[in-house]
Amino acid sequence: MTGGSMTESVKERLQELRRLVEYHNHRYYVEADPELTDLEFDRLLEELKGVEAEHPELASPTSPTQRVGGAPIAGFRQVEHAVPMLSIENTYNDAELREFDQRVRRLLEGDEPRYVVEHKIDGVSAALVYERGVFTLGLTRGDGLRGDDITHNLRTVRDIPLQLRTAPSGGLFPDVPDVLEIRGEVYMTHTDLSRLNKEQSERGERLFANPRNAAAGSLKLLDPRECSRRNLRFFAHSEGRAEGWDAGSHSAFFAKARGYGIETVPHSGPLRSIDEVLEHCARALVERETLDYETDGMVIKVDDFSQRRRLGATSKSPRWVIAYKVELWQAETRLEGVSVQVGKTGVLTPVAELATVEIAGTKVSRASLHNADEIARKDIRVGDHVVVEKAGKIIPHVVRVELEKRADGTPPYAFPTKCPVCEGDVGRDEGGIYIRCLNPSCPAQLKERLGFFASRTALDIDGMGGALVEQLVDAGLVRELADIFALTADQLKGLERMGERSAQRILGGIAAAKGRGLARVLTALGVRHVGEGTARLLAEEFGGVRELMAASRERLAEVEGVGPVVAESVHSFFQSDAGRATVEAFERHGVRLTEGRRAQKPAPRPGFEGKTFVVTGTMKNRSRQEMEAFIRSLGGKTSSSVSKKTDFVVAGAEPGGKLDKARRLGVAVLDEDGLDALASGAGGDAGGTSARDVGAIPLDFAVPEPLE
Repeated sequence: MTGGSMTESVKERLQELRRLVEYHNHRYYVEADPELTDLEFDRLLEELKGVEAEHPELASPTSPTQRVGGAPIAGFRQVEHAVPMLSIENTYNDAELREFDQRVRRLLEGDEPRYVVEHKIDGVSAALVYERGVFTLGLTRGDGLRGDDITHNLRTVRDIPLQLRTAPSGGLFPDVPDVLEIRGEVYMTHTDLSRLNKEQSERGERLFANPRNAAAGSLKLLDPRECSRRNLRFFAHSEGRAEGWDAGSHSAFFAKARGYGIETVPHSGPLRSIDEVLEHCARALVERETLDYETDGMVIKVDDFSQRRRLGATSKSPRWVIAYKVELWQAETRLEGVSVQVGKTGVLTPVAELATVEIAGTKVSRASLHNADEIARKDIRVGDHVVVEKAGKIIPHVVRVELEKRADGTPPYAFPTKCPVCEGDVGRDEGGIYIRCLNPSCPAQLKERLGFFASRTALDIDGMGGALVEQLVDAGLVRELADIFALTADQLKGLERMGERSAQRILGGIAAAKGRGLARVLTALGVRHVGEGTARLLAEEFGGVRELMAASRERLAEVEGVGPVVAESVHSFFQSDAGRATVEAFERHGVRLTEGRRAQKPAPRPGFEGKTFVVTGTMKNRSRQEMEAFIRSLGGKTSSSVSKKTDFVVAGAEPGGKLDKARRLGVAVLDEDGLDALASGAGGDAGGTSARDVGAIPLDFAVPEPLE
């Protein structure tokens, strides 16, 4: 082989190795879905290092080997930001968030805004500059006008691409922009902070108080090799200077950024009202307890960039964005034990029993541990020193373990293999995270179900609180829900602190509960996935419990707002022996199991009748739930999964794997405008519509050839 051929062969192998290593880095660090074992990946990386060592003339700043860090630098130089990095306005309450919405609407003079809500990452702000797709400069926020050049350290962050990814041939994304500045947060996970502090302790070095301090300290290191060992992460949240592209909206920016291989901060789709924003924030505040990274609230942004330009900025902050923050308090204490509670559906929920510690003026001795997977992920063990957090009014939860303080030989926590109350068998939900007691007669489940059954949300039985529920079950007076309706005054008067007057009050509440109607009864039964809203939909759709029981899974799934998962749960309950027995017992006791029905639906729209649609991604004008309701109102059916039986996939921004599967199966793909055209009759025969025809957004990139 000639020298020239050898060089070309080496170049080709080098490019292939770099592509494969970067691809598998992305799978591991960004998608959390590795395709190789650690050993296989290490061998691949070592081969790449070896080829580069033998051929230094082929060195490249975009090679993934640059992530291990180069030589230390002498100091930091300051660089002016092309676009100032302004601060944003903060609020801690709903009223001020509503005032923000009113200001936005007033300034837009009737032009309706849509909002995107994203996690407010408690990390270190950074700006990444890409020139023709190559990462060339990384800056701290600094004073907002000038920042420190930390390019050497940002190169070591494995979910920051050193070269932007381009779409496969025919994809939506054009060639990379001439200049693109991506702004976001560099952060450290709680897991990595625990590991780092353990290493710091073993070396006799200073420990870090929290992930943000650790991230900030790491970015200020002069030696990038040390920064590389810190395992920092990055979430993109906005753009700065951009030449050669215009995303048009924040949701489109997120889609394009992910298309380029940049990890974006978790966020909502466009929301149409401040009420939707507040609902999303409330859910996110609860969900943050299970995250492995710090957030201190949510950031609300106007989605449309043209509206942003009209809103402008003050001298300090843009008028189109606000941070909705929560007050956070943390303290360290010792985990003395783990108790396990059994819920009304049998779910086993672990609770941390703590050495009492004061947090935000209240004494805390218990905290949520959520589930077995959370305990394993955080490696929580009895005897550990743990950091406990209280955010706003939310129940305290364990954030992380201080591994450097763990006693040698502390055994891992063993989650119960039997129900802690009835000692019956337990099992994990298929494909889920919850472990449940499988004994339907478990007293703990019955108490929880009975308490919910009598609650205001359900049948609202006056006077039937937790203490009475405990006595009724312990005394054997209630062995199943229907037994409530058979209680007598003499039985009740035999219980503690229960006289004639109290007994009559309870019986009066039970009598009133019989007439609440089918919707309230369905709520009270506690069928999995059936809440107040779904119970109302089912009751109004079928009118009576016998009609509901006779419905097939397919018929149930056709009900607006129900879908296949709920349909399966409802069908299984009413076809079970226990479900049928419950209905018959309620009927014997005179419980009203009917409801007024909704008005008849209009005739199905041509093109929708009998067709199955799957909605995926973020839509421009509707939420996903609204889109599905719209489809069902026209006579179509909706499903949560793509199969050969799917007729259409409706794809918005960030559609994920459902769009890929649709392409593989040859399923027609519509965007939101395409669906509206079909609904108006302008779409003609849409059966042959393709993703390219309607502008659905392809976000994935070509999968490399398998290793030999």
